Amino acid sequence: MSPKSNYDAKSITVLEGLDPVRARPGMYIGSTTTKGLNHLIYEIVDNSVDEHLAGSCSSIWVTLENDGSATIEDNGRGIPVDMHKEKGVSAERVVFTTLHAGGKFGNEVYKTSGGLHGVGSSVVNALSEYLDIEVRRDGNIYHDRYARGIPVIELEKGLLPVIGKCRSTGTKINFMPDGEIFEKTRFREEDIKSRLHETAYLNPELTIYYCDKRVIPHEKIEFHEPEGIIGFVNDLDQHKEAVCQPVYFSGTCDGINIEIAFQYVNEFHENVLGFCNNIYNSEGGTHLTGFKSMFTNVMNNYARELGILKDKDQNFTGADIRNGMTAIVSIKHPDPRFEGQTKTKLDNQDAAKAVSKVTGDELPHYFDRNLDELKAVLACAEKAAKIRKSEEKAKTNMLTKQKYSFDSNGKLANCESRDPKKCEIFIVEGDSAGGSAKTARNRNYQAILPIRGKILNVEKASIDKVLANAEIKTMINAFGCGFSEGYGNDFDISKLRYDKIIIMADADVDGAHISTLLLTLFYRFMPELIYEGHVYIAMPPLYKAMPSKGQEEYLYDDKALAAYRKDHTNFKLQRYKGLGEMDAQQLWETTLDPAARRLKLVEIEDARLASNTTEMLMGTDVAPRKDFIYRHAQEAALDY
Repeated sequence: MSPKSNYDAKSITVLEGLDPVRARPGMYIGSTTTKGLNHLIYEIVDNSVDEHLAGSCSSIWVTLENDGSATIEDNGRGIPVDMHKEKGVSAERVVFTTLHAGGKFGNEVYKTSGGLHGVGSSVVNALSEYLDIEVRRDGNIYHDRYARGIPVIELEKGLLPVIGKCRSTGTKINFMPDGEIFEKTRFREEDIKSRLHETAYLNPELTIYYCDKRVIPHEKIEFHEPEGIIGFVNDLDQHKEAVCQPVYFSGTCDGINIEIAFQYVNEFHENVLGFCNNIYNSEGGTHLTGFKSMFTNVMNNYARELGILKDKDQNFTGADIRNGMTAIVSIKHPDPRFEGQTKTKLDNQDAAKAVSKVTGDELPHYFDRNLDELKAVLACAEKAAKIRKSEEKAKTNMLTKQKYSFDSNGKLANCESRDPKKCEIFIVEGDSAGGSAKTARNRNYQAILPIRGKILNVEKASIDKVLANAEIKTMINAFGCGFSEGYGNDFDISKLRYDKIIIMADADVDGAHISTLLLTLFYRFMPELIYEGHVYIAMPPLYKAMPSKGQEEYLYDDKALAAYRKDHTNFKLQRYKGLGEMDAQQLWETTLDPAARRLKLVEIEDARLASNTTEMLMGTDVAPRKDFIYRHAQEAALDY
């Protein structure tokens, strides 16, 4: 036995100042991936939005600078720069160097705010290579600068130096993300633009100016949405067939301001988004619970009054009633409680009560005056209930047959090992590639599953149709862990038969589209595969270079080919149109051999982007949009 290590007072580490943030950044921004990186911008923007909510800011400027930094500027009151009595330095210095310091713990300055924990500005400062700030206030321009959270400018009697005069007020912050902390330091512009657009919808009187100086010409967008969340709903449903007009109502209960807008479209899923104090709550919370429960009660009462539900009929479920719904629930709460710093879930019980009351009061006022709209919504619920019953029957039949049918299409070449940690399954495109892969594989731990081209687009199909699809049934049966309509429902990750599920599609537009459809399937019905890190995408080569002298080399994209041409002049080039053109040896050398293959672990952001891409293709002909598919699918699946 190894000797026990000493555990005494010397073992206790105390992290001072901003050191805890740099030691455990995930506690404050969720992760050190691109998602966490973008969160730095959101934290600073949220502070500016809080100024707008306080009535002191009408414009925000967000700029992605050419050097990789970001600049956020507003025309609010400016961060206070006078002396903080307790700390003996400028209040600005306290805000940026002290955790849990800010003006949002009481209700004197901000009645509602998104920044509640007093760590946003200081966290951004701690995780930045440098942060530079200018404050316009009291007719002066004040300046401060930090390096990885440490001030680099000496204060004069505790106050910031004045670098100029001005007549305006506001705050301008420029920061460079720290490459020692983040896996990537390039901001993902699409996510940032989406977040800024959401903020503009939630604040109709606010204008946000976005500029990306990393591209030529510079991309400039003005986000201003005077229609508010009604425009938000219209935007979400712009490519869909509407069943009714957007419905909007608002109210106040117990000091909580509530705005709700919803619309029904001819789709097979719901899209209900919750916001509290302009912060998107991705995991929902009590405000959504209050809305959903009261909405279900009101609609079931109407269904019985109109005779759609008979005495012996069961009530529509909440999922039945919300099928096809797109809704925005936005509240302004004076004292919200969130689960975690990233504010993904609201935890206030009074929010559920307030939203429920406003919904129960306002919803009948609208539907009593719009019976045709009411009947259209109830028709969606009636249709969803019928589909649900057929889905339950299809699910029961499939789970029963699964005991007897491990491989429903007879094409799975399973591996010999039954140890999931050692096994991996390759999903390949077509019988030709499948034949070569079966010959080349190591049958001890590598399984091959050929599929026929593009699988069903699950974004535009009901679950009974999904489960009736032969290719999807085969994958569900082969993986062995079931499926779910949401995270964790009927899914048992412990029964997964393969540690790695590898999508191995051709390196062309059709292959990218197949990868996108497969990622959408996993994201919608087997999300734990992605959360637990079991889904990968193989990158097959585009070329094989064969020089007259020297060793042959596989080239994986046009960039690699251009680099190869610089060093080689006399060589032959073989272009692979698909994996089916490769023989067994070539497949082993490029994609099956663990020592040589290139795999990308799919993250949940990639799968979400793939799902969004697929959803945008709903009801459209694929052929005219190949460039669109290729661009977005490459972002989702092949960004190496």
